[in-house]
Amino acid sequence: MLMTKLRIGLLAPVAHRTPPDKYGPWELVVANLAQGLVELGHDVVVFATADSRPAGRLVAVVPGPLSERPDLPPRPYELIHIGHALAAADALGLDLLHNHHNYLPLPFAGLIRTPVLTTLHGAALLEPDARAAYRRFRHLPYVSISDAERAGAPELNYVATVYNGIRLDAFTPVETPGEDLVFLGRVGRVKGADLAIEVARRSGRRLILAGPVPEGEREFFETRIRPAIDGRTVEYVGEVGPKERDVLLGRAYALLHLVRAPEPFGLVLAEAQATGTPVVGFRRGAVPEVVEDGVTGFVVDTVDEAVRALERIPALDRRLIRRRAEARFSYRAMAEGYVAAYRTVLDRQSREAAGR
Repeated sequence: MLMTKLRIGLLAPVAHRTPPDKYGPWELVVANLAQGLVELGHDVVVFATADSRPAGRLVAVVPGPLSERPDLPPRPYELIHIGHALAAADALGLDLLHNHHNYLPLPFAGLIRTPVLTTLHGAALLEPDARAAYRRFRHLPYVSISDAERAGAPELNYVATVYNGIRLDAFTPVETPGEDLVFLGRVGRVKGADLAIEVARRSGRRLILAGPVPEGEREFFETRIRPAIDGRTVEYVGEVGPKERDVLLGRAYALLHLVRAPEPFGLVLAEAQATGTPVVGFRRGAVPEVVEDGVTGFVVDTVDEAVRALERIPALDRRLIRRRAEARFSYRAMAEGYVAAYRTVLDRQSREAAGR
């Protein structure tokens, strides 16, 4: 299909702004993708909250992030947002609508002329309702954000794997870091915050915890995490914005990513590498894909192995870690990968139309 410029709609979630002020990984990916697509010369429409500031054109009906607006019931406003985007896709003559809003738009994708491509952001595959929805609409086109993610739903119609991309210019390479370990993510059991505390204690290093406390894990936080926070050996700094993330990751001796459940990517893994900071992570989900064992960090199977891996951190080259991040996780590379996926979907649509 010959086409020099595409008109792409990006359907972002509305839990947070696009890009987010602090937490909001899916919204951050959408913002980075929009920037990359615009720089590649494509027309981009971003469907997000009204206070978002993405590259391209913003179209919004939800006034602000639902995570900050208890007066706005989430599910109705999510559906209002999705319905508006689907209708606008046809009205604006978009070539393709790229869905980053989980499975909710899938039942309505066949009701519009514009093809809908969905990126799987992984966590949804852990939910029974989501798995049922994806199976029901498995014929629709999907993009995985790692090859490992496909194991959660191998029956889907995948057109590509595209790694999440980051703004490398937002992360400062640091060749001489500090001695502290860092945990950055949702501070609870699933992400292994307690395991990070154990590894830090056993290695004799200070640990900085950063990130939100998930609603469903507050009891775990209060009973297993808070008692360890003394401000001296373990410090909790809460949610952090882009500048704080850069400083926190860049100064770290290593990032600990000891997750209990498989993750499809782990944006913080790429962000740490962009500062030159190595990652010590469990061999689950996409960690072995995103972390090159012995090059950009160490992939381990147990807490004991994580403790031993920290002793080998000085052997890693932080400048090489940064170069690997540049080669693998730039937002421009992500945008180029998605353009190829868009063209695959549009080519298939053209062939199907010609065969009718």
